[in-house]
Amino acid sequence: MAEGMRIALIRGDGIGVDVSNATTAIVEKSLSRAGAPAPRYEEIDAGAHYFRETGHDIQPGGEELAGQADAIFLGAIGLPAVRHSDGTEISPHLRLRDRFGLYAGVRPVRAYPNAPQRLADPRAAEIDMVILRESTEGLFYSAAVHGRSEVTGDEQVIDKLLITRATTERLHRFGFELARKRKARGKAGKLTCVDKANVFTSMAFFRKIFDEIRPDYPDIEVSYQYVDAQALDLIRHPWDSDVLVMENMFGDILSDLAGGLVGGMGMACCAEIGDQTGLFQPAHGSAPDIMGQDKANPLAAILSGALMLDYLGEKSGQTAYADAARIVEDAVESGFAANRLRPMEFGGDMGTRAVTSELMAIISE
Repeated sequence: MAEGMRIALIRGDGIGVDVSNATTAIVEKSLSRAGAPAPRYEEIDAGAHYFRETGHDIQPGGEELAGQADAIFLGAIGLPAVRHSDGTEISPHLRLRDRFGLYAGVRPVRAYPNAPQRLADPRAAEIDMVILRESTEGLFYSAAVHGRSEVTGDEQVIDKLLITRATTERLHRFGFELARKRKARGKAGKLTCVDKANVFTSMAFFRKIFDEIRPDYPDIEVSYQYVDAQALDLIRHPWDSDVLVMENMFGDILSDLAGGLVGGMGMACCAEIGDQTGLFQPAHGSAPDIMGQDKANPLAAILSGALMLDYLGEKSGQTAYADAARIVEDAVESGFAANRLRPMEFGGDMGTRAVTSELMAIISE
């Protein structure tokens, strides 16, 4: 049998360990079902616990090892009591985004049957969108981990918002291609440019590049929305949204808002994709207060694992990986529909291990 794809595995902090264990089990089960070899893992120690012990946020050579893998999977990073001297969190994953140019932050938002829906309107059951967040520039260009802020004593701090043509062109093309793929799968196939072009020159530039690329995709419906109005529409009629492309900070905020509509961060999966590699992680935090207690909802991590499988299928040209991704996604869908998945996060009776075991059973059927 051929060797499996190589995965750099960073379990990280808190429940990152728990949900990583769940994800590797489900990934391996789905690959077996699809007739593909199990992945090979290269474990990398990183995060707040490692910083507390060593003074470094990632093991020596860890970034290089991550870049050599076919994909990177991250459980979660951060501990509330462990911070840099300036008060910012331990965030080596932000540096990985920057180093490997992981510009396309893919945040699917989907309602599942029998999972909590925060909106009373029955159309909330139809929510199925993707927030596409540029992940290397925008206001996060000045994130503390990069050391780019202009600090004047104790008087002021200037953080810069960066929009470059090269990255924004790649982002918008990624968005149009994603909308096209979704259209082929029966989704709306509509791409919305979310910005603040009426106020900021950088955002007008962001929209200008969108308009330059738009003619290359005449089959894709497009629309435009200012970010504040888009936040309102995510509450008023989120079921009308399909793919939303936006700057980094806007995406950071709106993806959490949208995630809250479909149950919470325990369902918030995430892919960060560049031209050479991709990083996959649940969008939630490390929740150290429940670490090791079998309470964490592993589905955000598991669905991130499905995104990773889909990415590996495209990267390698091996359809079995894409098949494995569909197996995971279908298992989550059918598991909720049959009320076989009842995470404690949603008031259910199933902890991390029980949810994982039930998904394993569904995949085996």
